[in-house]
Amino acid sequence: MSTTDTDVVGAITLTEDELDPYITHTDTRQWLTGPGLPAEGTLLGFGALREHGLRRVADLAGDADKLAAELQDQLVVGALRTFDRDLESIVLDGATGKVATTYFFSDPALMDLAPLAPSLEALVRFSAATEELTTSRGRFASYEGRFGPKAVTEASESLAAVFEAGAGGEVAPYWRMAALIRPLARIAGPGEGLVLDLPKRLLDEEFGAGAIMRFEDVDFPPALVHEPTRRFLRETGLPEDGLLFQLDTEVPLPALADYYADQRPDDFSADELPPTADRLIRLGYLIEDTSLVVDGTTGAVLAWSEPDITLRPLNADISTLAFTLWLLHREKALDATHDLTDSYEQLAATMAQTLATVDPIACDPTLTLEGDDGWRYWPEIFEDEAGGTLHG
Repeated sequence: MSTTDTDVVGAITLTEDELDPYITHTDTRQWLTGPGLPAEGTLLGFGALREHGLRRVADLAGDADKLAAELQDQLVVGALRTFDRDLESIVLDGATGKVATTYFFSDPALMDLAPLAPSLEALVRFSAATEELTTSRGRFASYEGRFGPKAVTEASESLAAVFEAGAGGEVAPYWRMAALIRPLARIAGPGEGLVLDLPKRLLDEEFGAGAIMRFEDVDFPPALVHEPTRRFLRETGLPEDGLLFQLDTEVPLPALADYYADQRPDDFSADELPPTADRLIRLGYLIEDTSLVVDGTTGAVLAWSEPDITLRPLNADISTLAFTLWLLHREKALDATHDLTDSYEQLAATMAQTLATVDPIACDPTLTLEGDDGWRYWPEIFEDEAGGTLHG
């Protein structure tokens, strides 16, 4: 096995001898000895191929005799990726060139195949197109600086067209959800004083005008001095029921220290609360024992967990919190139509990666606060299939 140039900018290729006797499909042999597979990628990882060469599923699964016949000779070449780990294994049919995914279960009888791409060439092209959309380059360079509902619709249609043209049949669920979910990151452009400038009435149209709570200056405690946050809460507002967030409609909004002192004086002493509790404004709760707060000075949105007695980053600011709630609501509507949750782990990864495009802080485990443990609410809650977080 060889790599061209460096692992970062080069491609992983195989020699003719390394393909034998596993791969007989002519076009696949030509691809692996020629252009090869990207050594680095956001969506796909081929470290297994680089490190071990071609390996049969039957050689890696315990009790291989329990494997379905169609799985035994599939070749492990890589994995679908999320931020910090591999997801499903990417496998290749050496006779047809078709690419699929599978999970390696302790019981091989539970393993099956899910289509991913008709060829390695299509797989690489689909991945490249998705990343180009995210970064506004290549075939999607014209989307640089374009935001709003029209840009979302056109980007979705353009990405779907790439997949449909190369799929040779029905587009695999992973790419179908990429075309539906990833363009949603373009709904809002840069804001003034906040990360995003949400389109006017975006939340009203999504949740219903009567479901959006807007505040007046009299509702704000003295500690809320961050003017862009105050403006957003006055003019745009937040949904009272954001699915995974319940807004506290008891106004005026309290500082976290005042909330406990006035409403739950026996639950926490002052020294158990965050040092900044007097400037953390409680907007509501994510779950009953986790408060959603905004730093009245900086505008940062944080989660205060009572069971852990831990303050963690949640969103960059109030605008990206609103985007997150909108994204989740949109996904549920799309799932009801397109059955996205049939491929739940892929959907959770797509949602987290889409959110990170807009708000890296929401998914970044870097420790930034005293006592922070790197656990991040949104990517973890997206992955909670048992809790049905993403089901429409």
